[in-house]
Amino acid sequence: MEETAEIKKKKRRRLSYIGKFWIFFGILVLSVIILFYGISAEWFGDMPSFKELENPETSQATEVYSADGVLLGTYFIENRSNVDYKHLSQNLVNALIATEDIRFEEHSGIDGVALVRVAYGVARYIATGENKGGGSTITQQLAKNLFPRMKNPNAIDLIIAKLKEWVTAIKLEKNYTKEEIIAMYLNTVAYGSNSFGIKAASRTFFSSTPDSLNIQQAALMVGVVNAPTYYSPVRNPKRSLKRRNLVLSQMKRYGFISEQVYDSVSKIPLDMSKFGVFDHTQGQARYFREFLRSELKAWCKKNFKADGKPYDLYQDGLKIYTTIDSRMQQHAEDAVKEYLSKYLQPLFYKHWSDTPEHAKHAPFDFESDSVEVEVKKIMIQTMKRTERYRKLRNAGKPMDSIEMIFDTPVPMKLFSWNGEIDTILSPMDSIRYYKFFLHSGLMSMEPNTGHVKAYVGGIDYNTFKYDHVTQGARQVGSTFKPFLYTLAMQEGETPCSTRPNIQPMIRIDKNTVWKPKNTDRETQGKEISLQYALAKSNNWISGWLIKDFPPAAVIKMARNMGVKSPIPAVYSIALGACELKLSEMVGAMNTFPGKGVYVEPIFITHIKDKNGNTIANFAPEKNEAMNERTAYLMLELMKGVVKYGTGRRLSWSDTAKVKKYEFYNTIAGKTGTTNNQSDGWFMGIIPNLTTGVWVGCEERHARFRTITLGQGSNMALPIWGIYMNKVYDDPRLSYFRSAEFEPPFKEIQNRFDCDKFGKFKNEEEEFDDEF
Repeated sequence: MEETAEIKKKKRRRLSYIGKFWIFFGILVLSVIILFYGISAEWFGDMPSFKELENPETSQATEVYSADGVLLGTYFIENRSNVDYKHLSQNLVNALIATEDIRFEEHSGIDGVALVRVAYGVARYIATGENKGGGSTITQQLAKNLFPRMKNPNAIDLIIAKLKEWVTAIKLEKNYTKEEIIAMYLNTVAYGSNSFGIKAASRTFFSSTPDSLNIQQAALMVGVVNAPTYYSPVRNPKRSLKRRNLVLSQMKRYGFISEQVYDSVSKIPLDMSKFGVFDHTQGQARYFREFLRSELKAWCKKNFKADGKPYDLYQDGLKIYTTIDSRMQQHAEDAVKEYLSKYLQPLFYKHWSDTPEHAKHAPFDFESDSVEVEVKKIMIQTMKRTERYRKLRNAGKPMDSIEMIFDTPVPMKLFSWNGEIDTILSPMDSIRYYKFFLHSGLMSMEPNTGHVKAYVGGIDYNTFKYDHVTQGARQVGSTFKPFLYTLAMQEGETPCSTRPNIQPMIRIDKNTVWKPKNTDRETQGKEISLQYALAKSNNWISGWLIKDFPPAAVIKMARNMGVKSPIPAVYSIALGACELKLSEMVGAMNTFPGKGVYVEPIFITHIKDKNGNTIANFAPEKNEAMNERTAYLMLELMKGVVKYGTGRRLSWSDTAKVKKYEFYNTIAGKTGTTNNQSDGWFMGIIPNLTTGVWVGCEERHARFRTITLGQGSNMALPIWGIYMNKVYDDPRLSYFRSAEFEPPFKEIQNRFDCDKFGKFKNEEEEFDDEF
């Protein structure tokens, strides 16, 4: 039966609709294909290249490690250090997947099920206002973190950005394993409190590492990333706790933890007792790290990455492996703090407050009558170096107004050994307050390797930035005498050689005669041994030696031993009338246990890039400064300083006034005290470690007024004693009291068992124990 015209017309209309649908569908599919092709072809803006996907750029902190593997500190713009998947706690991985992307293991970057859920959620939100959350996978979120969107996008830009993230997510899935994507995600997200990446966050919030996070800590970290400030456990603990427990409930829902575990863990309160924002001003070896920063910045400028760009200290994730031993560094910092805070600083305060006539201009000691004028000059000079003064001058303030501002009390915080002080004080009075502080520097290094094991540049970096190890040069006093004695030993003298203990007179010109002063009156007018003279720091004997071995020759010896600072070619250098750095002095004295070979102090052993490749190795420069015989003779000379000379208190037992050290082992050393007790020094040498200590005030006119209190044996030597006792008593370290200096390979034909007058001991004669 033939179809009616009406039926045929309906059939044609239906076929037309179907055809139009398929045409529309085909156009839609083709449009989507073209759209994604256009995105991949960068029609709508740049897309990450294959190289960028293989090596995504994220700002990573440079990490500084000690020789024993402890993280000393970081340099960063963003405090971020990457970790591998194997160093992540499984609790962390489970919490992330349960909360952010439960189908993570099943999809290839885009989760179709989640997209349907999002579409349904959008419709529900339009109808009811209820938000069901997003559908971005972990991989999509990673793509967004690695290649951020533009700021303030419009609706079209936002859609394009989202589609770009889809394409990037698929590419990431092709280039990386699921484990790598998890690690990359956790490394890229921000956790708040200046923490970028899970490694920095673990350290900041829990003083822990990513592989050690327990369930509640892992849940908190995953919960924080959505809104680090809003969910901050420090700023908003109630919200943070609620968010943490939501993550725990997700873990329970998907079987990562049991009902019982959820019930017990969700009741645990937040524990922020170990929270601490990690920045450049915290951690161990603060002065050392600041010194290292300038060295590394110079290194980065001269060394280049594969792309031809110089390394960036703050963003390239370098790993710096230093020579510092964190345990010895802690002992050194503790020794400085212990002696200065408990003994020397209180003694300094008492010393100046006991005499009212001196207290009014304390802590300054001037030989001139115009004390008030000199003190004011120092105060004004210091005021002009402050940031407050610079800002006032830049604002156009006249000098009288500035002085008035500096004399006006304001609220401020001050450093003290007993903790920070909140007070109201005028800026000028705060300057005077800080002038009272005794400062110190300490450096400790190994003879053969040149490795610096401890470095203390000052007493508190946040308050006093000046580094007294490598930055500041101070007058060295009698610690310079070993350079002179070294030259004498090299030229054939021995520890038992003698000189007359009478005042030498050296004519400089027609009108000038140099006549050194001396304090050793006991043996005046007699011939005394060089060993005794150095032990007692006899200035007259040094005068005779510099007359025999002129200043130019002494300076040359100092240069051979690594000293680079200017040294005037004058006879008074025999008494230490020159300014050297502590690092130079330690390096030079280290030549003696090094058998005459000067080894340049080094601070870094090697550097690795963010991928773990070694990109630089460091070794010290060496040169033979003297022969083995000379070096050994100098050790014999300097052992006398500790046995019966100016360093003999190291072997004293406890008394009412002197701290107990009781060192009976082999130690070579030299004390130093400068004019008017401005500087106190001690160089202490044991067979496998050389350590130098300096103590003094910021201003050289701020000092003890008596030699008894201001000499190196009272100011610097005790710090060495405290430090070395800690080092010796630490079972983790390999420093033993039984160690002896190794004699030269070729036997020395000299005797050292002479008395103060250079006479040798025989079977019938016993020398005075005092020597």
